[in-house]
Amino acid sequence: MAHGQDSSLMTPQPLDVVSFTELPDIDRDGTDTISDSGVASYRIGTNRRLAGLITKRIIGSYKSVIIRAYCRVRFLIMRIRFLEELDQYIPLTGKILDLGCGFGLFSLYFAASGPRRALMGVELSPGRVAEAERAADKLSLHNVEYLVGNAVEHPLPDGLSCAYMLDLLHHLPSDSVPPLLSRLHDALADDGIMLVKDVDTRPFYKRWFTLWLDRLMVGLEPIHYWSVEAMIAMLEDAGFKVYTHEMRDILPYPHRLYICRKK
Repeated sequence: MAHGQDSSLMTPQPLDVVSFTELPDIDRDGTDTISDSGVASYRIGTNRRLAGLITKRIIGSYKSVIIRAYCRVRFLIMRIRFLEELDQYIPLTGKILDLGCGFGLFSLYFAASGPRRALMGVELSPGRVAEAERAADKLSLHNVEYLVGNAVEHPLPDGLSCAYMLDLLHHLPSDSVPPLLSRLHDALADDGIMLVKDVDTRPFYKRWFTLWLDRLMVGLEPIHYWSVEAMIAMLEDAGFKVYTHEMRDILPYPHRLYICRKK
C-alpha cells in the first residue's frame, strides 16, 4: 500500500474535452469528433496519439530551437502517461496555479486539456515568462496567464481550485519550503487540491542520475531532494492529508507524486 493512502484522494476527476485548431488528418476511432468549423475535439486519455499532438503543437509554438529542444526533453521526462495522471486530479474549472512554470509548457498542456480552467503560471525568469506568453498567444490559448515572481514570495490568489509544482521544491532553499506549503494550504479553496511532483531520495542510483542531470541544467546552485518520509511530514505539518506513490518510468528517474487535500 502506498504511503499515506486515502481512498478519497485516489478518485480521479472526469476527463475534459480539449479543442485544437488545424490538427492534421488522423484515423478516427470514435473517441474524437470534428465540428463544422473543422476543430478537432477529443477526450484526453482516450487517445494518446491525439494527446501527443498537443505536446507536439506546444513544442512547435516556441521560436527558439534551443527552447524547443529543452521542451522535448521535459516532455520526455514528463511523458504523456504522467501528464494524463496529473490531468485527472486537476479540477475542470476554477483557478489553477502552476508555481515555477518555466517556459509554460505544462500549463499550456493543462490549459488545452481543460478549456474551462483559468491557469496562472508564476516563474522567476522574465525571459521564460515572455516565451510562455508568446507560446500561449500562438496557440490561441486564452485561459492561461503568466507572471514574473519568486515562488517563495509571490502573492498567492485566494480560492485556488488547484496548485501544482513539478520538480520545483528541490530547487528551493530547504528552509523556505515549509512556509511555502503553509501559504499554499491557506490559498486553496476548502475542496482544493495540491499536486507536488518531485524527486525521491531512493533508490540511490536513480537519485544520483537525476542529480547529474540537474547539475547539467543549474550548475552548482543548491539542490535538496526530500525523502518520502520528510516530504509527507512537511505536508502534514502544513495541514494536508497526503496520498503519495511512485511514478514508474523506463528512465531512471525517482519520480514521486504527492496528492494533497486540506485536512
